[in-house]
Amino acid sequence: MLAKSLSTYDIVMAQIHQKVWYIFLQPISFVVFVFALLAETGRVPFDIQEAEAELVTGFTVEYGGMKFGLFPLVEWYVEVLSLSSILTVLYLGGWSPINIPFIGFIDPLFFLGPWSGFIWFIIKVTILFLLVLWLHWTLPRYRIDQITTIAWKVMLPLALFNILITAFIAPLLRG
Repeated sequence: MLAKSLSTYDIVMAQIHQKVWYIFLQPISFVVFVFALLAETGRVPFDIQEAEAELVTGFTVEYGGMKFGLFPLVEWYVEVLSLSSILTVLYLGGWSPINIPFIGFIDPLFFLGPWSGFIWFIIKVTILFLLVLWLHWTLPRYRIDQITTIAWKVMLPLALFNILITAFIAPLLRG
């Protein structure tokens, strides 16, 4: 709503034009997105206990040992990496080094040259990836009733409140 577009390129360009990351304009949305990221990956704290010995279906039945161990590992890390990339584009200005806090006194293109955008994007994705891992390692495991309570009674009202506030504030920010 702030960028007036669903294009990721337009969202990054809007953050460059406004000279502020959307994480500062939309902190509630960022928190809801991070919790959705954790829930989507299906790991702690949102992993629901399954009787894995009884779930004998799919392509992983044919694999054993290292091949079987690599499937969930790669699946989870690739998913977290891709969602961290989406978070970087939506909330941290994507590949733009222009509006990085605390480095306004130096030219970010000076040290990195034409690779500047790629390097800054990788740095931001790595920081978010480590944030997700840190949350994964430190948060306690929730029961199914706690997960549904958080989803329906906390996150959904927060997201709807954020949409309502943004709908009133966004025209004011545009001038």
